[in-house]
Amino acid sequence: MAYTDLRDFIQALEQAGELKRIPFEVDPYLEITEFADRAVKSNGPALLFEKPKGASAPVLINAFASMKRMELALQVGSVDEVARRISQYLEMRMPEGLLGKFKMLPMLAEVGAFFPKTVSSGPCKEVIRRDGFSLKEFPVLHCWPQDGGPFITLPMVFSQNPDTGKRNCGMYRMQVYDDRTTGMHWQTHKQGAEHYRRLLKEGKQKKMPVSVAIGCDPATMYSAILPLPPDLDEMMIAGFLRSKPVEMVKCETNEILVPAHSEIVLEGHVVLGEMRTEGPFGDHTGFYSLEDEYPVFHVECVTHRKNPIYATTIVGPPPMEDFYMGKAIERIFLPLMRLQLPEVRDIAMPAEGIFHNLILVAIRKSYPGHARKVMHAIWGLGQAMFSKCIVVVDEDVDVQNFSEVAWKALNNIDPERDIQFVMGPVDSLDHASRLVNYGSKMGVDATKKWPGEGFTRPWPDVIQMDAGVKARVAEMWKKAGLG
Repeated sequence: MAYTDLRDFIQALEQAGELKRIPFEVDPYLEITEFADRAVKSNGPALLFEKPKGASAPVLINAFASMKRMELALQVGSVDEVARRISQYLEMRMPEGLLGKFKMLPMLAEVGAFFPKTVSSGPCKEVIRRDGFSLKEFPVLHCWPQDGGPFITLPMVFSQNPDTGKRNCGMYRMQVYDDRTTGMHWQTHKQGAEHYRRLLKEGKQKKMPVSVAIGCDPATMYSAILPLPPDLDEMMIAGFLRSKPVEMVKCETNEILVPAHSEIVLEGHVVLGEMRTEGPFGDHTGFYSLEDEYPVFHVECVTHRKNPIYATTIVGPPPMEDFYMGKAIERIFLPLMRLQLPEVRDIAMPAEGIFHNLILVAIRKSYPGHARKVMHAIWGLGQAMFSKCIVVVDEDVDVQNFSEVAWKALNNIDPERDIQFVMGPVDSLDHASRLVNYGSKMGVDATKKWPGEGFTRPWPDVIQMDAGVKARVAEMWKKAGLG
């Protein structure tokens, strides 16, 4: 049964031995970060700080910070189960005959259950505050020493496409400037930024309505970070992940719908054209992202549950909680990548590559130049365009085994021949690029080279022992008492 809200998830974490309550006072200024960082790097549990200094709302952190917790969040035995469900829907065809149509009915009925459901009210409306509130009442973390201030780091930011009216939900950090204003870190490639640009260009209005939900059932929170195509509703995908529609409720001060079971909702607007310095921020790259100019979010109304729980995360030197969230994305979205690139057998994004710096790809090579075709295709796939380095290997290489990839790739390349550089968009957080949002990327063809690619020398086999000898020695190994 799907989790109704964040509290259901906390209960599940606790029952699974995946949660530790911290009953004494800990400061949201740096101290909670140090707790969370130590916990994730020692494979520790999720943490619930019951008495954050200076605030009454408890703080939940590291709720997604292991594959076990990701499985609990998505209520599966393995995240690959989600990938298999996606594959089943992608493989749906027009059924042949009456029997085929009957077999498809349950799946079609399930699809109808994904769509969000609008309700008249919800727990997020238990307390409604239009006046006399301050963002500083909440335990917003000041994560790292050089951060420009406290940052809301796990928000679900809702905006609407001005042309179609369709909603977007993204996760963009928000620096708290004062009681009622924050930064809105809309990187230029994100959908929130696109909505902002369109409204600014139209010049028909001065304000862009925005609402922010904090803390919800885990699948709904997780949907905000998924690299979905534009205008594909994240709340519908959340419904797919949880096999139950997300209940949505209209905000008090605008027409935006937010999850009804959210812990906290911030309603407000962004003034078109208003920019303010945001940052620095200790980012998922492991380095500080530097100060830059970003839009400003003005909070007009706060609604929340009675005794709300503040959900948050930190990013920094890997591995952190975001690595496990990204690893699940890697597995879940492989079927979608293979829909466009069926030759791809597997992909991996090592923690040290912090998502956009390195992607390893195993392919079923079918023709000369195939590896380079795959590189360029990946650079054309949504947020995969940010991949700074793509290494393509043959399908017999296990890309989840980074040692094997390094060994075989480094053996297989002639650097001048097999490394290709291209120019294009890069992640806004890439501090090494020559310009903000624009720089170079590298593709490495580490596949076996073919005569059709100009390679005429013999290609050697990997060293392997004779199977019969291995079997005989296996018996003698036991006889020798070697285990």
